[in-house]
Amino acid sequence: MGLMNCSVSGTQGPNGLGIPIAARPLHRLATVRRLQGISRRTVARRLSIEVAQVKMQELETADMLLSRLYQWQNLLEVPVSELLVEAGDPLSKPVLRRAQLVRVMKTALAILEGTEREPVRRMAQTLIEQLTDIMPELEGVGPWHAVGERRRRDEFGVAADRRLSDDVFMDLLD
Repeated sequence: MGLMNCSVSGTQGPNGLGIPIAARPLHRLATVRRLQGISRRTVARRLSIEVAQVKMQELETADMLLSRLYQWQNLLEVPVSELLVEAGDPLSKPVLRRAQLVRVMKTALAILEGTEREPVRRMAQTLIEQLTDIMPELEGVGPWHAVGERRRRDEFGVAADRRLSDDVFMDLLD
C-alpha cells in the first residue's frame, strides 16, 4: 500500500481516486486558486494530472503529500503557509492584495486588447505600467479570456458536434 492510499481517518475520496480524506480542513487550494484567477484546467495541465484529480485535491479535507502541496505552491505563486489552514485564519493581506492586483491587471490588459480608441489604449497602457511598477511579477499575467459568447446551460459546445471513430472506443476496451 503506497502513501497516497494511507489515511489517518481511513476514508477515501469519492470516485475511487485514492486521495485520503481528513476529519478537518487541511488546506485552501481552491480558494487561493480562484483568487489568483487560475482555472482548474490550467492547474491540471501544469501539474500533468486530470481535472477530476484537481477537483479532488482541492477538497479542503484532501490529505496530500507535501511534494504535491509544494507543486501547487509553485503554480499559485504564494507562500506555502497561505495554502495551509490554521484555525480560523483568513488569507494574509499580501496574498489578498496580490489577487486583487492580478484581477485589475487582467482587466487593464483586456481593455488594451479590446479597444481601438487611442485615448483608451494610452490610459490602459499607463495603468499596466503602474501596476507592474507596484508588483513586477504581474508582467507575465494575461488578459481575461474573451473568446466568443458564453453558452446557456442548455447549449452544447463544439465538442458535442465532433464525431469520434469507432477505433477510439475499441482502444478503450483493450
